Amino acid sequence: MTAIKPVGIKAYGVFLPRLRIARSAIAQAHSWAFPSMRGKGHKALCSWDEDSITLAVEAGRDCLGDQSEAVSRVILASTTAPFADLQNASIVATALGLPGQISCTDVGGSTRAGLGALISELSNQDQSQRLVLASERRSAKPASAQEMNYGSGAVAMLVGEGELLASCLGSESLSVPFIDHYRMNGQDYDYYAEERWIRDEGVSKLVPATAAALLKRLDIKAADVAWFGLSGAPKGSDKLLSRKLGVESASLLDDFQEGVGDIGAAHSLLQLADALEKAQPGQLILLAAFGQGCDVALFRKEAGQRKPARGIRGALAEGIEETSYLKMLSFEGELNVDWGPRAEVDTKASIAQQYRSHEQILAFTGGQCQHCGSVQFPSLPNCVNCGVADSQVPLSLANQRAKVATVSADWLQYYPAPPLYVGLVQFDNGARVLMEMVDVGKQDLDVGTPLKMVFRVKANDKLRGYRRYFWKATPAL
Repeated sequence: MTAIKPVGIKAYGVFLPRLRIARSAIAQAHSWAFPSMRGKGHKALCSWDEDSITLAVEAGRDCLGDQSEAVSRVILASTTAPFADLQNASIVATALGLPGQISCTDVGGSTRAGLGALISELSNQDQSQRLVLASERRSAKPASAQEMNYGSGAVAMLVGEGELLASCLGSESLSVPFIDHYRMNGQDYDYYAEERWIRDEGVSKLVPATAAALLKRLDIKAADVAWFGLSGAPKGSDKLLSRKLGVESASLLDDFQEGVGDIGAAHSLLQLADALEKAQPGQLILLAAFGQGCDVALFRKEAGQRKPARGIRGALAEGIEETSYLKMLSFEGELNVDWGPRAEVDTKASIAQQYRSHEQILAFTGGQCQHCGSVQFPSLPNCVNCGVADSQVPLSLANQRAKVATVSADWLQYYPAPPLYVGLVQFDNGARVLMEMVDVGKQDLDVGTPLKMVFRVKANDKLRGYRRYFWKATPAL
């Protein structure tokens, strides 16, 4: 009889939008009405062409590297997924270059959906590899506390057997109708109960009891917990709970409020990724996610050494400061700018063409000639170099190194974040593609500037409530 190998976390990945808006800029914008408002640090801000799908793709790329062919299931947890009746996870899977013969699932309904999805997959002893993604593009009502606190980002966890980064020793869940916040279908903003009520009657009573029950069942003392993280609760609640549980204050994980903000369903997994970067083999990690009850899970750091390409520190280091509050409102759809007649275009997508070319559009798949080795995008029936017919084999350009061949900054054409940078991208493998370039910041784009590819929204069809995706180039830091 073949022994069943333990299932755990094999790899992880993190992505944060590169734009970081200073909270002081938000406070300054509202000072005419709320002069006492203060803002400290920054929060991660999505550009106009980023959403929960694009963030999840980037986190998945950071996690998988070249292991994508082995994934059999993709789970996307989000409370801000762009499509209500179109499978968001399937778009992510295709963009990651995964085969069509896999299972895809969207989960949501609570900011603890990310940890809940991970617990569910870790409880399933299926030996195949599964990718759990949690991603949020969060927005809030102007001048609200949530506008200051909410951030955006995504985390990916690869679950399976083999060399493990962490194993789950057990979990405990509580589902009760304690409403700390909610958002109805069709509503733009979350509605919150009083913070003191949430902290005193919800977090302080529900989470400690659930965590204590888990530790008791596993016969583990709170003092043995090396790292503790809490998500979905008012700021400072982690310190309060550490005292109640008897966990050392030095074990508290970063709440990431200073430079990222609260990223909802992805926040508990962000803290888990932080713990995986800090913990030593054998150390215990206790995570709690609050929201209409709570999920609590205990992990043990294992000896696995696999590291993401970027990770948390890399994602934090890639930030570009944004100081314009009006730009933030425009990106989030709160400011309807009159762009003039140049913006009056119909962006209707051809659904049939999208399906026929989905590998080209979503997975950025071109072709490499088996006869002469030349790479081209898009792939054509005949090689553009040697002319041999039907000689192309699929090759994705998504992870290929590239540099600027030509570039221009267009201030005349309509673009939601002017200017529009367009240029010829020269890939190291020989391919050349005319592409949009994004997240340029204050640096100059010169010929030879190194580039990397990112998955983004190509166009929003507001008339029909649809959006198209494609790949763009961005400076490689």
